[in-house]
Amino acid sequence: MMTRVSPVTGVSAGRPLPLGLKVLSNGVNFAVYAPLAQGIEVCLFDEQDNELSRHRLPSRTGDVWHGHIDGMLAGRRYGYRAYGPFEPINGLWFNPHKVIIDPYAPEISGPLTANSYLFAHDAEVQGDFVMDLKDNAKHVPKGRIPGQMPFQWTAESPHISWRETLIYECHVKGFSQKNLAIPEAIRGTYLGLAHPASIEHLQRLGITSVELLPCFAFMPEHRLNDLDLTNYWGYNPALFFAPEPRYAHQDAVTEFKTMVNALHQAGIEVILDVVYNHTAEGGTLGPSLSFKGINNRDFYRLTDTGDYVNFAGCGNTINAAQPQALQLIMDSLRYWVSEMHVDGFRFDLASTLARSFHEVDMLGNFLTTIAQDPILRRSKLIAEPWDVGPGGYQVGSFPPLWSEWNDKYRDDVRDFWRGESGIAGIGWRLSGSQDLYGGPGTDPYTSINFITAHDGFTLLDLVSFNEKHNEANLEQNRDGTDNNRSYNFGVEGPSQDPEILTTRARMVRNFLATLFLSGGVPMITSGDELHKTQQGNNNVYCQDNHLAWLDWDLDQQDWDLVDFVATMAHIRRSHPMLRPLDFYHGEPNFAGGPKDLAWFGPDSVEISDWHLGENNSLGMFLSPSDTATESLLAIFHTGSEPVEFILPGAPYALTYVAILDTFATNGQPSEQIYHAGEALVCQPRSTYVLTAQTHVTDIVA
Repeated sequence: MMTRVSPVTGVSAGRPLPLGLKVLSNGVNFAVYAPLAQGIEVCLFDEQDNELSRHRLPSRTGDVWHGHIDGMLAGRRYGYRAYGPFEPINGLWFNPHKVIIDPYAPEISGPLTANSYLFAHDAEVQGDFVMDLKDNAKHVPKGRIPGQMPFQWTAESPHISWRETLIYECHVKGFSQKNLAIPEAIRGTYLGLAHPASIEHLQRLGITSVELLPCFAFMPEHRLNDLDLTNYWGYNPALFFAPEPRYAHQDAVTEFKTMVNALHQAGIEVILDVVYNHTAEGGTLGPSLSFKGINNRDFYRLTDTGDYVNFAGCGNTINAAQPQALQLIMDSLRYWVSEMHVDGFRFDLASTLARSFHEVDMLGNFLTTIAQDPILRRSKLIAEPWDVGPGGYQVGSFPPLWSEWNDKYRDDVRDFWRGESGIAGIGWRLSGSQDLYGGPGTDPYTSINFITAHDGFTLLDLVSFNEKHNEANLEQNRDGTDNNRSYNFGVEGPSQDPEILTTRARMVRNFLATLFLSGGVPMITSGDELHKTQQGNNNVYCQDNHLAWLDWDLDQQDWDLVDFVATMAHIRRSHPMLRPLDFYHGEPNFAGGPKDLAWFGPDSVEISDWHLGENNSLGMFLSPSDTATESLLAIFHTGSEPVEFILPGAPYALTYVAILDTFATNGQPSEQIYHAGEALVCQPRSTYVLTAQTHVTDIVA
């Protein structure tokens, strides 16, 4: 038995709420939810992690231990030691030899790294679990008690509507790590993303919202540490309040706020990719960092024998159906909105959070709690609508207020452009995926459209590799998906063939054009606008190096692609039909006028049945609801040979003006003016956009 430390003077009863710490004028209040603990100590440390004192929390209200420690403690490092039974078979892992990080810590003293001191059990003992007696105080980061000086916010959230949103998914470090226009000291940091050079690039593209890969404090897995790799993406959180210190130059909290403030000043929202489905504590053999050592049984889904249910595929699953775990998640979300001023969240493996006892429940605790929350219901809420558990795939099922990553959009667009599907699938995706999101309370902006994301091929690799090449991950190329729906155009990987290079560059433009011309919310992946390659690696989660970082050493072709993305963003902003308020109906908006949405083949005959035969050329005609706005015709030609596309006549249009041609390297059409009935020669694998002038008086006459 470990010798208990007696209560220390200068500690009073304090209050049970709020949980975590609360800095007051005369000290700090601590409150810890630990229903099965026999006692909780607050341990104070100096900057060298020397333990200065221990303070037993003297009071318990219900299941919350609490106490007030007198004194000016701003900046002091702290942690908890929890006393109680060590019974892993019953889901109890109390071990007072281990300093536990406060689940509510708003800041930690340094990054979490894997080491043998973090385990509550002796990892060297085989068989039954034995308590590890090594003290970990020197080997785990501590919480840091904040000061009382408030951050000076100078910009408000831009509050971009879903209709105007253009999302840019990016990694804080990878975005600026190699950008020589940014001072070296802050490359790869929150301040690097806040730098004018970064913001100028985002504004040039027309970005309205950055979606940041996880910024919660995380820990690389022990397995990766043994391979001399690391967790680059950050989908292994240890805490839900503290920002990741690896992305800070000095002060993670202040610098994160500085980043948000700078982006808001530029009119750009900040969306966080958040991981509430599991933690870095992993499975039964994992470390004890925070939740496991205080409240394991309530926080995680466990079996009757104390093993962890693994719906997340990462060793454990947070039990969001349990009130205290749900409270922690909600407190965290509100904190990031209220204190850190973020604008929304993308929920990793959101189906996990929606589970009640076992089944995914769209009326369950998590979703209904968010729906009634006055702070969160105003935020952008994006679901990754699946997990690895039974019945976890839930695309099209999340309730109103939620948008979803639409993987069917990704797959159908990829298949269409590689000639592996007809026009039915692409028709649904171009028009906003009404087949998935046509229920009550939904609209096209329920669909977050993407062709690439952080996991998978980059856009350039999508048209350069038929197979994944993940050897650098040291898993014998077994990791990462094999379902890439990619095409290399005759050569696997880099090529010196001018024709292949030209075709690949054009295909990149085609994919981007399709994304911007589709109903829903477009999301582009950081680096795709720069011809980023990962050398065929479709799973760079463990590659904190040149494979994953953006390369800012750009040639003219790269800058041309940047300008092309900016052009597509401008086209989308300038034509409201590409941003419909509701799904199209395929009916005229006014008597004698054209349908709001119509589909055409190359013969200018309207397509009445998507499933009749195969067609590698498709025209999408969009008409406005008013007579003052010009219509739009987009033509997608996936064939390897040119085709003559007859431009539709009345009631659709009399004349056309070409505004986009992806066959041209700069996207600018060589000819502009066309008449109805005239043939537009569509070059191989190309996209065209034309504005259409409809003379209503002539139609009526």
